[in-house]
Amino acid sequence: MSDRNKDREPVIENRKARHDFAISDTLECGIELVGTEVKSLRLGQASLAEGWIKAEIKPAELTLLNVTIAEYPPAGATRQHVPNRPRRLLAHAREIVKFGTEAKAKGATLVPLKIYWVKGRAKLLLGIGTGKKQHDKREDIAKRQDKRDIDRAMSRRR
Repeated sequence: MSDRNKDREPVIENRKARHDFAISDTLECGIELVGTEVKSLRLGQASLAEGWIKAEIKPAELTLLNVTIAEYPPAGATRQHVPNRPRRLLAHAREIVKFGTEAKAKGATLVPLKIYWVKGRAKLLLGIGTGKKQHDKREDIAKRQDKRDIDRAMSRRR
């Protein structure tokens, strides 16, 4: 695939995740997909907003749950995939065990952050997230606003 086509591939982000969770560590893993899911993802037809990841330590396995990948209309009614099915994630066993135990120890959850393409393969970036309280969210918004004000003042000064 040429570099020009690479930029056109959609990146599906879960922007709400960074607002609702404090992400401590991330992991890139592959996604096991069926045919029409790949075509639909290439069109950017997916939603990560309500998704989460279940980790099994023995056997080492990650499962992506509650993520919707829309049906691919040109495929017809008989060859469609189930939009909200559980999908297996592909990672090394030691990484699965590490992330699974960290999430259980901290009382955190594994959150899907983004789906993107690397060398023609769909990858999922997942993170260990602990829920933010309302005051933490307000602090983050205030810090972002302060940074914007400082940047604005510095740009006027030049």
